[in-house]
Amino acid sequence: MKIIDGHVHVPSTRFLPRSLIEASVRNMTVALEANGLPRRESTILELYLSKLQDHNCDEFVKEMNEAGIDQAVLLVPDFTYAVKDAELDITEMIRQHAEIIERHPGRFYYMCGVDPRWGREAVDIFERAVTEQACSGLKLYPPCGYGPSDKQLYPYYEICRAHDLPVLLHTGPTAPLLTFNYSDPMLIDDAARQFEDVSFILAHGGVNNVEASCLLGAYRPNVYLDFSGYAASVDSEGPENSLRHLFARNLNHKLIFGTDWPIFKLRGSYKELVAKVIDQEGASDELTEQQASLVLGGTVQRLFGPLRTACARCIAPDYSGD
Repeated sequence: MKIIDGHVHVPSTRFLPRSLIEASVRNMTVALEANGLPRRESTILELYLSKLQDHNCDEFVKEMNEAGIDQAVLLVPDFTYAVKDAELDITEMIRQHAEIIERHPGRFYYMCGVDPRWGREAVDIFERAVTEQACSGLKLYPPCGYGPSDKQLYPYYEICRAHDLPVLLHTGPTAPLLTFNYSDPMLIDDAARQFEDVSFILAHGGVNNVEASCLLGAYRPNVYLDFSGYAASVDSEGPENSLRHLFARNLNHKLIFGTDWPIFKLRGSYKELVAKVIDQEGASDELTEQQASLVLGGTVQRLFGPLRTACARCIAPDYSGD
């Protein structure tokens, strides 16, 4: 059985604005202080940043091998419209992700997002990513300030329709600097009905807003949900117990395994995180073989199709038409 992690990010500071990292660490240390633990914001920040220096995924591929993961889906959200301290613009982020999947043949898909408020040029950037730079789908981050059924996104959905590619959108909690106003999974319903032949994946839908996410998954044929972020489960018996309840909903043909690595790097190794799902005593132990094959990789393979290859000219560092 091929196992695919359907929701990961490059463990690199290049693709995540420093302000988002700092705000999230600050929120973490406030919680520590409230529970009587020493508040060491600068120490935690320094440690976390040190773990985000694997810019080409070389170490991550080794971690995947150790954890028994065959392939993974790299996600490239566009924070650059909402947060102004990104190291790279989205065009360069896309180029570098295309380069990463060429560097590690057979290991990665990637999905990229372009904030629709950038205008027509942004649509062209996404279309070029699909046609020339091996992008396998659209990654949206609505908490940056736009609704997932906003008509500004329809040209992107048309591209996904034309190339039979899925759309993955963030739902649920987000970084302290961003808004919760657009993270309700129900906000995708209008677009999902308008674009019945486009597959929409609710990121974190198996962990946050679970009732709404499962309702959409059950009654919208083109809506799926991943359970990335399960390490943050508040179930008193641990994330494995929470996932077993999810698997018991008889919706396993719509569920996608994902870890959200490296978000949880401070909590342990990738192998330990993956083991909570795929090990002999992990949450998937009660799934039938057919169910497990879908949840752990089969559905991703069906939605994404074969791995794509980028045009070498289109990912060269000096690609600008000069």
